[in-house]
Amino acid sequence: MSAVPTAADEVAGLCSELIRFDTSNFGPDGSKGEREATEYVAARLDEVGISSTVLESEPRRTSLVAEWAPEGCDTSLPPLLIHGHTDVVPAVASDWQVDPFAGEVIDDYVWGRGAVDMKDFDAIILAVVRERMRTGRPPRRPVRLVFTADEEAGGPRGSGWLTENHPDLLADCTEAIGEVGGFSLTVNDRRLYLVQTAEKGIAWLKLIADGTAGHGSMRNDDNAITHLAQAVSRVGSYSWPARIRPAQQQFLDAVEDALGVRITADDAEQTLARLGTIARMVGATMSNTANPSMLGGGYKVNVIPGQASAGIDGRFIPGFEQEFYDTITELIGEHVRYEVVNGDVAVETSFDGDLVGAMTASLQAADPGSLAVPFMMSAGTDAKAWSKLGIRCFGFAPLRLPPELDFVALFHGVDERVPIESLRFGARVLDDFLDRA
Repeated sequence: MSAVPTAADEVAGLCSELIRFDTSNFGPDGSKGEREATEYVAARLDEVGISSTVLESEPRRTSLVAEWAPEGCDTSLPPLLIHGHTDVVPAVASDWQVDPFAGEVIDDYVWGRGAVDMKDFDAIILAVVRERMRTGRPPRRPVRLVFTADEEAGGPRGSGWLTENHPDLLADCTEAIGEVGGFSLTVNDRRLYLVQTAEKGIAWLKLIADGTAGHGSMRNDDNAITHLAQAVSRVGSYSWPARIRPAQQQFLDAVEDALGVRITADDAEQTLARLGTIARMVGATMSNTANPSMLGGGYKVNVIPGQASAGIDGRFIPGFEQEFYDTITELIGEHVRYEVVNGDVAVETSFDGDLVGAMTASLQAADPGSLAVPFMMSAGTDAKAWSKLGIRCFGFAPLRLPPELDFVALFHGVDERVPIESLRFGARVLDDFLDRA
C-alpha cells in the first residue's frame, strides 16, 4: 500500500503548479488566468471530498468559496475564514533570471511570480487541508476556504464583489487569517514572527488643476500646469506627523528589546535600517503618506492647456482618514481640486484573544524561543472587504525564513521566490493551528 502524501510532500509541487497559471492582473484590462487557477484549486479540493462554489463577477474573473466542516469539528463554533487570492501582479520576463511563470525549483527555492504573493500560502492551505482530509483529522472548528480574484487591483471583482453580492457565504465567520503576516524576521539571532493586525486605508487621488488656455508665447498668470506643479510639490514634500497605533508600538517595543536600543517615531526608519527593507514598510506606517505618481497635461509645447492632472497614492493610518483629506485640501490650494479614484478603509484589530493565543502557541511549538509580534502593513489586502462584514482579520501565513533573505523586497519584485523549507514550516504551523484555532 502506498503511503498517504503529506502536506510536506505536496506543498512545493502545489506552489509550482499554481505559479504556472499566468494570473497576471492588469487592473481594468482584466486578468489572464484566474479561472483556470480557480478550477485547479477546486479540483484539488474535490479530490479529497470538499466541494466548492465557484462564482464569477465577470467572465473569467473567478473566485471560490468552500465549506470545510467535516465530522468531528465543533460546529457550535463560528467558522474561521482562511483566504487567499489567485491573481498576481504582471512580470516582465526579460528582467528575470528564470521564466516567471514556469514554477521552477532551483537551489531548494520555488521561483516565479506569486511565490510570495501569494501562491505560497495558497499551496500551504491546499496541502494541509488535503492531508487532514486524507487522514481523517478535522479542524477544531468549521473553516470557510475562500480563494479570490482581483486582489492585486483592490478586489472590486473579487472580495469586494463577494461581500456585496454574496455576503451570506461569509456572514457567519467572525475571524479570518490571510496573507502578509506570520513570516519571520531575525534580530540578533532571535526570530520575531510578524502577525499583521492592521493595514492602512487607501486614498488614490486625481488632482485636477483648471486654468486659462492660451498661446505658449504669452504671459499667463492662470496656468493650469503651474498650479498643478506647485500643488504636487507641496504634497510630495510634506512631512506628515507621526501617528503611532498599538500594533506599531508593540512591534517597536519588541525590536527595541531585540536590538537593545531605544526607538522613537522620529528615528524609526534610520534605526530599523539594519533590519533590511522591512524598515521602509515600518516607516510608512508611522504616519499618513501621499506620493505623487502620475502627471498629465497639455498636447503641444506652444499651447498652454486649460487643465492638467496628477495621480497621488495616498494611504492613511487607522483613525486618521479625515486628517488625511483635510491636509490634502490645504496642501493643494484653491486652484486645484481632487477626486477619489479609489478609496478603501483602514483595518485594525487588537493583538489578543484566543485566535492570537493559537497563533503564538503554534509558532512556538514549531520554533521554540520565537516571539509573535503584531505589525501594521502599509499596503492592503482582501481583509478590507471581510472587515466590512464585521470579521476580525489577521495576516498569518507562517514562514520561517533564512536571515539573509530580503523577503519584503520580493513582494512584486523581480526573481520572486520562496524556500521550500519555509513552505514546509508553514504547513506544519498551519496544521497545528487548526487544532487550536
